[in-house]
Amino acid sequence: MLWRHGQTAWNLERRFQGSTDIELTDEGLGQARRAARLLAALRPDAIIASDLKRTAVTAAQLASLTGLDVTHDEALRETFAGAWQGLTHDEIVRLYGEQYAAWKRGEPVRRGGGELETEVADRAAPVVERSADKLPDGGTLVVVSHGGTIRTTIGRLLGLAPRTWEALGGLSNCSWSVLGETARGWRLLEHNAGSLPEPVLGDDD
Repeated sequence: MLWRHGQTAWNLERRFQGSTDIELTDEGLGQARRAARLLAALRPDAIIASDLKRTAVTAAQLASLTGLDVTHDEALRETFAGAWQGLTHDEIVRLYGEQYAAWKRGEPVRRGGGELETEVADRAAPVVERSADKLPDGGTLVVVSHGGTIRTTIGRLLGLAPRTWEALGGLSNCSWSVLGETARGWRLLEHNAGSLPEPVLGDDD
């Protein structure tokens, strides 16, 4: 399960955070507490998280309910986006319009001179895979990270071509996506969810 952090002031301002260490708002902390109560019911076996404040505090809400320790890993941080960080969406479009348009077309772009999306996946996806390999059979791992990093990690784990990763819509604050391992590899079970997973009762299970 990949869980995005709670709301920050920069989220509200549509300001590109990237790897800037921004704190949760009071609302963001409330979101994390509400989500943690749901996720604790899944009895997770392990929690790993980005080491930035917004994810660390989000993860701590689940840790306090489950008694689990949180393993922090900087490889789960949000994309470093150089000069874009701290700019609003409108400012990015105005100042870096061509770069923004190329990124939206699915071209490999170092936004603001920062990381490629594939480089984010290169650092984050192996952390998720290694942590999942340590779980007991049928165990649950909660990964607390950031919207962009979660999207690229899911894309990599599912084996999707990088230019298609944008097809995975964004995650709302404190929403999550659920992946499961099958005989044919990873499978996306839920995306941008805010409720507990329900059994799939159908022919594709």
